[in-house]
Amino acid sequence: MDKFMEAALAEAKKGMETGGIPIGSVIVHDGEIIGRGHNQRVQKGSATLHGEMDALENAGRQPAAVYKNSVLYTTLSPCAMCTGAILLYGIPKVVIGENKTFMGEEELLKSRGVEVNVLQAEPCIALMEKFIQQSPQLWHEDIGCE
Repeated sequence: MDKFMEAALAEAKKGMETGGIPIGSVIVHDGEIIGRGHNQRVQKGSATLHGEMDALENAGRQPAAVYKNSVLYTTLSPCAMCTGAILLYGIPKVVIGENKTFMGEEELLKSRGVEVNVLQAEPCIALMEKFIQQSPQLWHEDIGCE
């Protein structure tokens, strides 16, 4: 894994350590992290604060040109909501830690011209598998399942 996926994984671990769902994300522009975040739905009682959304929030207001020249790293395949934000801001490339435990909207991203790279990184897979085994009800809530 490169340093940016390692940073996203560190964010995911923060989420788990604070009682949340271990999904992390960073946004990189010109080789620098401009936003980082982790899923905080549990911690903040939020319906929408997934890892990618938290990273976007923490990046703050940016000109469209910044997002159009950025890469989003996420430890898990992006859900429909996070995919919508990626498309809205025109982020051209997404690097995904894994999609074994959850397959998000990768095909939609690709169909809209976004470059999608899936690493199947074992540390990302292991973290999610452990979480899903320990907290299946919380996991199902996060992905909108009963």
